[in-house]
Amino acid sequence: MNLKEYFTKNEGTGVFSTSDGNGNVNSAIYARPHVIDERTVAFIMGKHKSYENILLNPHAHYLFTEDGNHYEGARLSLTKIKEVVDKGIIDDFRKARSAEIYNRYKDLDATLVYFSVNEIRPLIGDGKGVN
Repeated sequence: MNLKEYFTKNEGTGVFSTSDGNGNVNSAIYARPHVIDERTVAFIMGKHKSYENILLNPHAHYLFTEDGNHYEGARLSLTKIKEVVDKGIIDDFRKARSAEIYNRYKDLDATLVYFSVNEIRPLIGDGKGVN
């Protein structure tokens, strides 16, 4: 699966799941990831529960359901690799998504968190042969 192509052409709903150091799980609605390359994605994360959990446990999961067909999508197993707090860089990512997104979130205190993509699976099924 070409991640950049997939997330450029498909609209839908994303759910980002994390857990804290004790295994307590949190899930939150998240936008499509910013695809850096085929094995790296980034999310702009506000200072909320998902971000707090990533500081304690670097592993996360992102589930994406395509609009119009709730049986098509992707599941990404992720591991945090780095963070960027530079507002200029974060603003550039927001502007690349859309002017509306930039204007809506430009004042939100956020961190750009990069993740390695460990595994890609379809929304339904075991995903054999998907990587």
